[in-house]
Amino acid sequence: MSIILASVGDAFTTLAQVGNPTPEAPPLSDKIMQFVRYITWFALLSGIIAIIYAGGRFAWEKWSGSGLQSPKQIAGAMIGGVVATSAGTIMNAVLNI
Repeated sequence: MSIILASVGDAFTTLAQVGNPTPEAPPLSDKIMQFVRYITWFALLSGIIAIIYAGGRFAWEKWSGSGLQSPKQIAGAMIGGVVATSAGTIMNAVLNI
């Protein structure tokens, strides 16, 4: 039994010597972050294009007197934009529990 306690004590001593290591970026993290920035710009650009398209369609539907489907598209694009721009904040809240 004393051998087990000695082993556990040695393990704690070894772990205590590790200390507080300084964080270091993983390899290729700059390329991954660049890719994430490109995806973010693409998401924002596609949201802007969707709102512009839905606004033009809204004007056409209003002018021609047909049924209005574009307000749903505008609302969907705006909700998608909110989710896309807050994705980083949402992930930080989930991962930093």
